[in-house]
Amino acid sequence: MRERRKIIIDLASLHGGQAKLGKVNEYISRAQELAGHGNEVVLTGPAPVWMYLKIAHALHGKATVLKYLSPSTGEVVIFDHNPF
Repeated sequence: MRERRKIIIDLASLHGGQAKLGKVNEYISRAQELAGHGNEVVLTGPAPVWMYLKIAHALHGKATVLKYLSPSTGEVVIFDHNPF
């Protein structure tokens, strides 16, 4: 059985300082590569809401658990499909 890892994706590292809607598919592809399959994924970092939403939607079915992390909220579970 493969061990699930915790992957933290800082969305600012994907867009380099200013997210552009025209590059959303690039951001999604990179986030999917980083997330792998069946892992716990935490999205964090400064990014527009649309980017968080598009990436969260794209990771559904790839990540077992998806969380959002900010200094003001801590970790917030977006979905948890952990079979254990």
